[in-house]
Amino acid sequence: MKYLYGFIINFQFFTMIPIPVEISIDDDHLKKAVKTFPLLGLFQGFIYALTVYFLLQWTPFSNLAIAFIIWFVMILLTGGIHLDGWMDTSDAYFSYSSIEKRLEIMKDPRTGAFGVLSVIVLLSAKFLFIYEIVSGITFTSYLLIIILPFLSKGIMGLLLMTVPLAKEEGLAYHFRKAGDSSIRLVYLVFWIGLTGLVALIDFRTFFPILIMFIVVVICFIFLRSKTVKWFGGITGDVLGGSVEGVELMLWMTIWLLHYSVMV
Repeated sequence: MKYLYGFIINFQFFTMIPIPVEISIDDDHLKKAVKTFPLLGLFQGFIYALTVYFLLQWTPFSNLAIAFIIWFVMILLTGGIHLDGWMDTSDAYFSYSSIEKRLEIMKDPRTGAFGVLSVIVLLSAKFLFIYEIVSGITFTSYLLIIILPFLSKGIMGLLLMTVPLAKEEGLAYHFRKAGDSSIRLVYLVFWIGLTGLVALIDFRTFFPILIMFIVVVICFIFLRSKTVKWFGGITGDVLGGSVEGVELMLWMTIWLLHYSVMV
């Protein structure tokens, strides 16, 4: 039951889906929430894939319109929480200031020019990738779309548990304080299990998924080293920005796999 409560906490914190259940935000529930980060991503992936399928099969909309709807659903479902982190992190990074100043900038509720420009580039690139994927969609594409947020949410949890905190306050601090080292083993079981299941459904997905895993590992190594150098460690904004950055790289990977005729 505590895992279910942890999963519900993830919905309440990271999505706009209203679940009117009061759950005490204690360390035990937060620990279960961190362990179920990938399952939240899996749910999001199913929503995206089912929406694409429904729109393609049951509506007269053009590929451009369908791509826009999916792009908008992604923003609507999360309430833009990770986009906010992307903008705040971009403002802080492009200030080229000290770590202390960058942390102050991320706490500022105002959004600067670099934050606005960075989110325009992010959303524009993501829209391009989604549109071209929808235009050449295959059964394998649907499976990769399901896996995409599953992987990005896993990276969020791994960064949270393996990178030092930049400050002992905020959302990231409370989730980190509740976590433990077993989370990495749980994620490994999730990833191996889902990969095996998808490969059984369609073996042609094995190599595309393997490529996505390689991209995720590269992103993790890069982010793990640079977050400490640039921001002194992890904050909630940095985690949100990391999720958006990893998802952008994964959308680009699926897009490139289409061009290489591997999907």
